[in-house]
Amino acid sequence: MSTPNTAPIGNRLLDLVPANEGAPLTRKDFSSDQEVRWCPGCGDYAILSAVQGFLPELGVKRENVVMVSGIGCSSRFPYYVDSYGMHSIHGRAPAIASGLAVSRPDLSVWVVTGDGDGLSIGAGHLLHALRRNVNIKILLFNNRIYGLTKGQYSPTSEQGKVTKSTPFGSLDAPFNPVSLTLGAEATFVARTVDSDRKHLTETLRAAANHPGSAFVEIYQNCPIFNDGAFDVLKDPSSRDTALLRLTQGQPLTFGDGQGLRRSGTGGLEICAADDPGVLSHDATVEDPTTAFGLSRLEAPVAIGVFRSVDRPVYDELSRQQIATAKEHGSSDLQKLLTGNDTWNVAV
Repeated sequence: MSTPNTAPIGNRLLDLVPANEGAPLTRKDFSSDQEVRWCPGCGDYAILSAVQGFLPELGVKRENVVMVSGIGCSSRFPYYVDSYGMHSIHGRAPAIASGLAVSRPDLSVWVVTGDGDGLSIGAGHLLHALRRNVNIKILLFNNRIYGLTKGQYSPTSEQGKVTKSTPFGSLDAPFNPVSLTLGAEATFVARTVDSDRKHLTETLRAAANHPGSAFVEIYQNCPIFNDGAFDVLKDPSSRDTALLRLTQGQPLTFGDGQGLRRSGTGGLEICAADDPGVLSHDATVEDPTTAFGLSRLEAPVAIGVFRSVDRPVYDELSRQQIATAKEHGSSDLQKLLTGNDTWNVAV
């Protein structure tokens, strides 16, 4: 029998037993013994269930899966997934995860953040991790409100939103997370919905299989402070018209016979589904112009993989650079730090 090891997470220890190679892992293996403490009806429950059900597919031992979070309701994730993890600093989860990914190529590193944690104090960390193409997977739960601190407007709240901190309506123009990350040259960008288990799982699978950084925005309902924010995308009577499901190689069509074509100004416009100009979706195109246009749509709202392109992964480049430096005799850290521009000062 293997000897259990332990790892600190929050204020407790996780017992981690190396996975038995003869017995595949199950959802139960990734479900911790901690009581899940979110408000009744919170979309985080559905996301947690989907993630716990998906992780066994990775074929990675629990002790090689890492969940890193910042601060917020979503950031309780490391307590509920029975693996290594860290409930870290507000907005700094991508920085901590980047260090893990670069130093430990054997780990599967995931970041769980929210629209407040990831796009306010943590916006710089998130965008730089994505532009570097560090091998981490970032899940951003977007409920368009601050939930943990009880209902202030967030960086994704719509203009005019009345909240506890904006009693006369928000004056800020909101971030569009998908547009923002495409602008940061992220190599994988996707969007999904908390209540669509099948689509959510497919999106997680695509993100996990992508070499390099992957960003997934998840529309997540907050039943206490912003209930019903995405009802039009979930209601069976409206979702077929309100949603554009992006499928690789398939025409960009939706609703009852509608599609998308290039407009005269280079953007996207709605047309008939049988219009000869209807575009087909290709997330692998290096030029992000069409992906950006899809991210800007408000009716319909696009979900799926917007962009999935290959680019050298930061972690691998870093390790190659270190190996090259050692080959050329540049392994003296002090010499590298001081270089040739040093002086001896007589006192």
